[in-house]
Amino acid sequence: MTHGTRLTALDHSFLELEGRTTHMHVGGCAIFDGPAPAYQELVDAVAGRLDMVPRYRQRLLPVPFGQGRPVWVDDPQFRLPFHLRHTALPAPGSEAQLRRLAGRIFSQALDRGRPLWELWLVEGLTGDRFALISKTHHALIDGVSGVDIASVIFDTAPNPESSAPPARPWAPRPLPSAAQLLADALIERGTKPAEAVQTLSALATGPRALVGRLGASIGGLGSVGWMGFDPAPRSPFNVPIGPHRRFSWVDASLADFQRVKRARQTTINDVILTVVAGALGAHMRSHGLDTDGLVLRALVPVSVRDGSQRGALGNRLAAMRAPLPVGVIDPLVRLSTVAEAMASVKRSGQAVGAQALTELAGFASPTLVAQAARLQTRQRLFNLVVTNVPGPQQPLYLLGRQMLAIYPLVPLAANTALGIAVLSYNGRLDFGLNGDFDQLPDLEELADELSRSIREIVQVASTAAAVAS
Repeated sequence: MTHGTRLTALDHSFLELEGRTTHMHVGGCAIFDGPAPAYQELVDAVAGRLDMVPRYRQRLLPVPFGQGRPVWVDDPQFRLPFHLRHTALPAPGSEAQLRRLAGRIFSQALDRGRPLWELWLVEGLTGDRFALISKTHHALIDGVSGVDIASVIFDTAPNPESSAPPARPWAPRPLPSAAQLLADALIERGTKPAEAVQTLSALATGPRALVGRLGASIGGLGSVGWMGFDPAPRSPFNVPIGPHRRFSWVDASLADFQRVKRARQTTINDVILTVVAGALGAHMRSHGLDTDGLVLRALVPVSVRDGSQRGALGNRLAAMRAPLPVGVIDPLVRLSTVAEAMASVKRSGQAVGAQALTELAGFASPTLVAQAARLQTRQRLFNLVVTNVPGPQQPLYLLGRQMLAIYPLVPLAANTALGIAVLSYNGRLDFGLNGDFDQLPDLEELADELSRSIREIVQVASTAAAVAS
C-alpha cells in the first residue's frame, strides 16, 4: 500500500454488519482496587504508550465508488481527551449502577470519522474501587489480540511508574486524496492483491501441505454450507432488536471449571457451553416455554491467529456452531451431550471451512462483501454468540492499582438479543452478558440463572468424583 493500510475482507464485513441497531464494538468493564487515579494522570500514562499502538491514532477513509476496502490513515484531528473520558457514579456507587452505566455506554455507536475506540474512567464505585469501561470497533481488534494490546496500557507490576515513558511528539502523515485512494485500490487489485501473496506463500510450503490444507477446507466448506439448510430453532432470543443495551456479569472460578473438566474428561469450553445452556433453559422455562428436546445453536468464534501474529491488530477469526441442549435438566448429562456434539463439530471442520470462506472473501469486490454481510443478518444460523477468550493468569495493574475483574462485551447481531462473552483472568472466569434493552428487561434474572447453573455443575461434578474415588 502506498497510502495507508487496507482493511481486511473480514474486518470490512464487520463494518457492513453495523447499523442503527447493531453496534459492532467489543469491549468490557474492568474493576480496580483502590482510589481512582486523577484523570490527567491517566491521560499522561496512555499518551506515553500510544506509540506502541499506532492504530489508535488512525481512522478509516473510504475508497471512491466502492472500488476498494477502506484504508487506515493517520487522523489529523486526533485528540486523546475525546477518546479517554471521565465520569463518576452517584452515591452509593453500586455494581448495579455500574452495570447500567456500561449498558448506556455500549448503546452508543463509535464515530466512524475518528479512531474507533473509547476508554471511560469511572469513579465512585463502592468499596474503594473504580472502573474502566472500554469500547473498540471489531474492525480494529478481536478478543485475542485485544488481550495483548491491553498489556500496553496495563502493567504486570504494582509500581510501574519508572517504566512509563513520557509522551513523544507525534505528527500525522498527510491524508491521501480521493484520486490517490482510487489509484491505489485499482493498482493493488490488478497487480498485487495480498491474498495472491498468501497463496504463493502457501505454495512455497510444499504441494503436500497445500493439498492437505485444501482438502480440510473443502470438507469444512461443505459443513459450513449445510448450515444454510439447517437453521437454528426459534427462540425468545431471536427477535428484532433496538440500539439500546443492558449489560450484566457473573463471577466464576477458573479452578472450579478445571476440576469439572478433569473429572469429566472434557474441555473448559464444553463446561462453559454447558452452564450457558443450563441458564438459558431455566430462563425459558421460568417464562412458561417448553424446552423438552430443544437444542439451541451458539456461534462460537475461534481465533486462528498463530504465535507469530500475537499482538497484531485486526481479526484472525473463524467460527463453529455449537449445540446448547437447553432441554437437558441433569447438568452432567448436559455436559456429556455438549462434549460429544462438540467433538463431532470439530471433526466436521466447520472452523477450517469458515476460515477458508473469509480468505476467499479477500478476492471479492467490496460491493459483494457488503451485500453478503447484509444478507447474513437475515439468516437464522445461530441463536446467540458465546465467546471464550483466554486472558492473562497474573495480576494486572493500572498506575499501581490492581485489576480485580474484567467483564467482556460481545456485540449483538441483527435479530439476536443476547450475547455472552467469557474471559479468564488471574484464576477467574468473568462472564459478560450483553442484552437488548427492550427485549431482555430481565437480563439480571438470566445472570442469576447462570450463577446457579455454575454452582450446580461444580457441586454435582465434585460429588460424582468423590463417590467414584
